[in-house]
Amino acid sequence: MTLLVDRSAVAGIANSATTSLSESTQRWWLLALLAIGMIFCYAQRGTLSVAAPFMIQELGISHTIMGLMLSAFSWCYAFMQAPSGWIVDRFGVRRAYACGFAMWCAACALTGAFRHVASIMTFRVLMGVGQSVAFPASARAVANWFPAHQRGTVISGYLTGVRFGQALVNGVGAWLILRYGWQAFFVIAGLVPLIWLVPWMRFLRSWERAANADSSAPQPFTFAASFGLLRHRSVLGTFLGMVGYDYGWFVFVYWLPGYLLLERKFTPGEMSLYASAPFVIMAVVIVLSGIASDRLVARGLNELRVRKTFLTIGLGIACCIVPAALVANNQTAVGLLLISLCGLGIAAPNTWAITQAVCPKHLVGTVSGLQNFGGNLSGIAAPLLTGLIVDLTHSFVLALVICGLMLVGGSLAYCLLMNEDVPDAAAG
Repeated sequence: MTLLVDRSAVAGIANSATTSLSESTQRWWLLALLAIGMIFCYAQRGTLSVAAPFMIQELGISHTIMGLMLSAFSWCYAFMQAPSGWIVDRFGVRRAYACGFAMWCAACALTGAFRHVASIMTFRVLMGVGQSVAFPASARAVANWFPAHQRGTVISGYLTGVRFGQALVNGVGAWLILRYGWQAFFVIAGLVPLIWLVPWMRFLRSWERAANADSSAPQPFTFAASFGLLRHRSVLGTFLGMVGYDYGWFVFVYWLPGYLLLERKFTPGEMSLYASAPFVIMAVVIVLSGIASDRLVARGLNELRVRKTFLTIGLGIACCIVPAALVANNQTAVGLLLISLCGLGIAAPNTWAITQAVCPKHLVGTVSGLQNFGGNLSGIAAPLLTGLIVDLTHSFVLALVICGLMLVGGSLAYCLLMNEDVPDAAAG
């Protein structure tokens, strides 16, 4: 499929002295870099969830303490979303993403240098600060350089990186830990991805120069004014909808390996398979969902209505996490968990595309930051509450039922609140 970019947004690139690539090749490079960036982002974010069962046994910590450690990533990650979105809109995609990437890689590597809970949590917090820029920057890149009828496809393209990253760390993490230990595992996961910065810094220079040449773009508004966006129903809808979506997502990201090992009694090898393969399948579903929703928009259907429909269907299917918790047979449970993840995959590209559908371009980074802030409040609550419930009940059942209720709430937020575009001067 050919990805068409608004030529006015990339005027002059062909004449740039810094690149000899054709425009078509540049388009694919940009999408590839966004996807690879997400692979590294989520592989590193998932390191602690894979190491958690081993650390619980080796360090003698409770599920509640591990839940607290898992949630530490989101403490600053959540509250940095709005500032990071504003920084992206103010200073540009290239520099903001690169600085955040370097910071989170260093924090991931340093996590392996210590065995104390407080030290590990400190570096998880710093990882969260660095990674807070990833989604606002990616969303702004799509808004800058890709047209409306391809939003779902392009977003699904880089969101596959999220799932492949999770699949990668779940698939090879246990093997690396068994071979080298969990501390070396963090160091390897932190340092290897730094190679991504070289092509990112070189390639994005010409793209951002072309975008900045557009003198008609509105000037960035103040950071304080960005919070005024939440008074608009559609922005509030993206905020609350993401709270529900991400509650389910973070339960999978942070506790799926532990659930399979501790509750379902799978071996480490079986855990690696069943905690990685579903994310690969989910990635395929994300791409198909993005393509299908884009085709409906290209045929003239109302974009907001299309995106809301996909979100509602996807979050409804994701509620299969509830029966997965209740069945006795392990293989049936794994199948239902796979279906639940596929439901999240149907919704995934549209959670970000719907934001771009209702917002003017110069607000996309900021609104995406607010949206991800809402989602990562769940990133704080989901792992901690899940660990606490497991310690109190000695089971994951109640935790997964609560997850299903949160998914229903997210679906209602998208359906009932997102009915209008955000005005161009909304933050004023």
